[in-house]
Amino acid sequence: MRFSVLVAMLAEDMEDKAIDVAKKAGAVGVTLLNARGIGAEEKKSFFGLTYEGSQSVLLFVLERSLSLKVMKALTRELELKEHSKGVVFTVPLEHIAGIETGQMQRFQESVKDDI
Repeated sequence: MRFSVLVAMLAEDMEDKAIDVAKKAGAVGVTLLNARGIGAEEKKSFFGLTYEGSQSVLLFVLERSLSLKVMKALTRELELKEHSKGVVFTVPLEHIAGIETGQMQRFQESVKDDI
């Protein structure tokens, strides 16, 4: 079985919706990281203070075919093509350890359901 890491870098206010969408598409668990981004546009300042919006980085370890399904769901439901509030991409995993056997069985069942 082959795995990918799906990375979603989103505005912090989209985090809960992204998790719900991913779960409905078949994702089981997620690791959340807080982040700040520096974009091409200059940030707004007020009385000399610059506001940098908070961002969330969501990391999902998924079976490769499931990662594409989750990525498409996030792109569609969060309207990422229309609004540049985030980016989603996958990275293939070569080696992995620490996944529970129960989670492996859920991956296998979800793949069987799709076949």
